[in-house]
Amino acid sequence: MLNQKGLKEYSPGDEITIFLIVNKFEFKTAKNGKAYINLELRDKSQAIPAKIWDSFEKYTTKLKAGVVVKVAGQIEEYLGSPQMRIDKLRLAEITDNVKSEDFLPHSNRPLNIMITELNEIINSVSNPYLNKLIKLILSTEKLEKYLKAPAGKGWHHAYLHGLLEHTLEIIKICDLMYSFHPVINRDLLICGALLHDFGKTEELTFESVFDYSDKGKLIGHIMISAFEIEKAADLIPDFPVELKNLLIHIVLSHQGKLEFASPIEPKTIEAIVLYQADELSAKTNAYKYAIEADKNKEGNWTRFLPLANTSLYTKREVSE
Repeated sequence: MLNQKGLKEYSPGDEITIFLIVNKFEFKTAKNGKAYINLELRDKSQAIPAKIWDSFEKYTTKLKAGVVVKVAGQIEEYLGSPQMRIDKLRLAEITDNVKSEDFLPHSNRPLNIMITELNEIINSVSNPYLNKLIKLILSTEKLEKYLKAPAGKGWHHAYLHGLLEHTLEIIKICDLMYSFHPVINRDLLICGALLHDFGKTEELTFESVFDYSDKGKLIGHIMISAFEIEKAADLIPDFPVELKNLLIHIVLSHQGKLEFASPIEPKTIEAIVLYQADELSAKTNAYKYAIEADKNKEGNWTRFLPLANTSLYTKREVSE
């Protein structure tokens, strides 16, 4: 078990010796012509940019995304944000007793509680065809990946078990809307919520770093989810064609707008509820972590966030 201070506990000026995982690295040249290695390193608490200025050539064959390294150097400040100057670096060894998962962020929610909630939700789906479909898809190694996967590479719920946390949030929002509007087909809506992001188990890689797989880049999680539903439904005798089409429509339209990479826009009540629930869960989580990341930044605003197209107000205490 890794036992060390988190990156968030260090301040500019601090000397640091720590195990971290390499998120990415590249060779660059400064304006003065000096070559260096530019890295992004992380632990569970945060990612930090880092640079190797001297004798970097000896690291050229050692570094790649996903490797664990032990680094020694100093925390500095650059343009108002922390970065690390690395003086020494070596690859982690077996005797160090560290593994990639030690450096990946996890959901703050206990996994056993979330699994219990998931099982209760699955059992609450009374339509026999949809219940069989969910259990068929969420089984064996597919279920293991579903429980472990992040919901994104870096924008929202970007941590292990984030997909499960995100899905459970959405279902609670969907159930709230069902309590207001009982005309909603709850079984269809909940099944769509459970499976809408299932494709992220194959779109994303998350064993050592969070990134997109080749399949994810070529096809995307929306289509992967739709293909999985089509395949599973065909294995269930007499699965109603209309029910299958309505479920696939919910999945295909869950990002709401064509300009948001949704293959089709919502055309049923269940689809529009899922789209809005997905937006609410994703953006609340993303904004919360963006504010947390910049809460110590000078002033009351985060840096400009391209995906939000704005800066966010960080001040939490309001004077009376």
